[in-house]
Amino acid sequence: MKPVILKAILAFTLFGATCIISAQGNSLKGSEVNTSTSAKPYKVLTNGKQITIQSKQNIKSLMVWTSSGHRIVEEKEVMNTTYSFTVPSKEKLVFIMTEMSDGKRFTEKIGVK
Repeated sequence: MKPVILKAILAFTLFGATCIISAQGNSLKGSEVNTSTSAKPYKVLTNGKQITIQSKQNIKSLMVWTSSGHRIVEEKEVMNTTYSFTVPSKEKLVFIMTEMSDGKRFTEKIGVK
């Protein structure tokens, strides 16, 4: 092969490796994610398109998004033990990320009728 092609392949390989390493570096800094062994400190109640989250401790922040990636709720300073919202009529599935006042985060998928 020509030296120019070899240099281009080497540069591309090094660039790709650098991107992969830097993309994986900051995955969970400063936050904890719920695992199946820890109990969540809240419950999710659904009534049609109305969803209510009731917690044992204060909810710090809440984000809800659809399966297509559209955010429908983003509250950063809830500081309350309950929060209610209505899901848009066409959505059948939403994802909820709840951060508690102690910094722990919980994410779950909820089906909506």
